[in-house]
Amino acid sequence: MELTAQEIARLVEGKLQGDPEIAIRGTASIRYGTPDIITFVENPKYIKPFLESNILVALTGEFFEAPGKTLIQVPDPLPTFIQVVKRFKPPLPPYAPGIHPLAWVAPTAIIGKGATILPFASVGEGSIVGDNCVIYSGVAIGRNCKIGNQCTLYPNSVLYDECELGNSVILQANAVIGADGFGYRMLDGRHVKVPQLGKVVLGNDVEIGACTAIDRGTFDSTRVGDGTKIDNLVQVGHNCDIGKHNLLVSQVGIAGSCTTGNYVVMAGQSGLAGHLQIGDKVVIGARSGLIRDALSGEHVLGAPARPEREEKRILLSMDKLPGLCKDMKKIKQKLQMAEED
Repeated sequence: MELTAQEIARLVEGKLQGDPEIAIRGTASIRYGTPDIITFVENPKYIKPFLESNILVALTGEFFEAPGKTLIQVPDPLPTFIQVVKRFKPPLPPYAPGIHPLAWVAPTAIIGKGATILPFASVGEGSIVGDNCVIYSGVAIGRNCKIGNQCTLYPNSVLYDECELGNSVILQANAVIGADGFGYRMLDGRHVKVPQLGKVVLGNDVEIGACTAIDRGTFDSTRVGDGTKIDNLVQVGHNCDIGKHNLLVSQVGIAGSCTTGNYVVMAGQSGLAGHLQIGDKVVIGARSGLIRDALSGEHVLGAPARPEREEKRILLSMDKLPGLCKDMKKIKQKLQMAEED
């Protein structure tokens, strides 16, 4: 496919600055661009890399000086760029609905209208798969599970017995929902397993990343609220109640029985000790370890986590420690000399 810059400007209802006849044959980021592709510049720090690149055309929120370049101004460059990407690279056609002969579906399972079950997937006794779901190869759905409409379960994701997914849920490859929680008690010098009798309930529009594990509750349910997005390689312990529209970034670890409010952000490799209550709109910085409850709106950082400003002051002070140590050594030497005199 080939479009001119003018045609793309019309497509996205943008304002054009530069050569309208430049031919565009694809899309790419600034790093990998060539003269015949279009990119986008959303952050001002990428203006210089764009100007130094071979790319001739970019979507941008504001016009800027760009000799020899063509700019298309739009209100929001990123979603507009996604629209253009889809024009040049339309999504693969959907799978044909139906149950593949090499899939195994229990006789008592219910499969909704328009659902697709691909080879070597399995659906257990009494489970319900909603309308227009896509169940990829290698997916294992246990017994008495409930899966809403428009869900996508990618290869080798696992849904243990009695777990529930809302509508429009995505499980990326190798996600594990409903494995036993890490519950043991000491008896006669041995760690004895505590039966994990609860389940996991995911709300609507939840996405679970690849190789992420969400453990079932001990007696009640581990829950994840509507709209929450969980990255790859995240661990959510048993009995947790994760609020709505949370963002849990890769390698987050949440110990058992924690509760988070709505719109909480946990950056990469951050963690919660067990039985904590986290308020709405809390932001936990990367590699932070929180060992106390957090009030709504708090921003915390560090291990153990402190208020963000306090931790930043501590980090800045630590940079000064080598100089302070030298100064203290000099002061000590002067004091010793004064005592000798």
